[in-house]
Order: sequence, then C-alpha cells, then structure tokens
Amino acid sequence: MGMTLQDRRGRRAHMAEINVTPLVDVVLVLLIIFMVTAPLMQSGIDVNLPKAETRAQLDEERVIITIDRDRYIYIGQSSININLLEGRLREMFQNRKDKVVFLKADKDVPYGYVITVMDKVKKSGIDTLGMITEPIPGKERER
Repeated sequence: MGMTLQDRRGRRAHMAEINVTPLVDVVLVLLIIFMVTAPLMQSGIDVNLPKAETRAQLDEERVIITIDRDRYIYIGQSSININLLEGRLREMFQNRKDKVVFLKADKDVPYGYVITVMDKVKKSGIDTLGMITEPIPGKERER
C-alpha cells in the first residue's frame, strides 16, 4: 500500500513504494528450478564401462569416442556414423601434432564392433588410442 504524507501546504500527497515480496518469490522459484535442472544438463552419454585396476589420466583437450549400448558412436557429445568416423578424425587431427584419442565402449557392446571402431580410428592416422575404464571399487591405485 502507498503511504500518505502531507506537504507544506497541508495537501495530501501519495508516496509510491515498491512491493518486493512478489519479486523475491519469483527469484526463489527460479533459483529452485535452476538447482533442480542443473545436474540434468550435465549428463553425458550413458555408458556402462568395464572395470579395470589401471586407468588413463584424461586431459580436457583429448578427443573421446564413445560407443553406447545401442552401438551409436559419438565424438565428444555429437553422434557420428561409423562410415564417416575415419574422415572426421582425419579432419580433426589434420593440423595437430599430438594425435591421441580415448575410447569409451559400453561393456555390453560386442568385442568385434569395438575392434571395427578401433580399426577405423587407427586408419585415420591416430598415433595413440587409449581405452577408458571404470576403476574396481576398493582397488584404487596408489601413486
């Protein structure tokens, strides 16, 4: 509600004030929405990795190829056809000195299909192909 004041001449003057309660309500609702949806936005490709005692150190700049359970292939987050994989990798690494790729394959993908993808990667001129696995619980490697 506005406040009523009297000026020097005795007339009534209305003073407007801003009601911040609805603004605070809207901001809190938006904050809750962002807190709930933020973890969902960071989800990647769902892959059930095989377990191993050793694991490779990953740099943020490394290219990761993922094969999911349904045999879809991804470079980073973008899907690619297996027939286009070799050419796309050749383009990506054309001007790079360090030609390293990491492969994440779901453990339920047939071994022969993984080998086919690895063959395409090697044909594209990649020097080093690393495999990403999940560590075995309780067997963390000391450094």
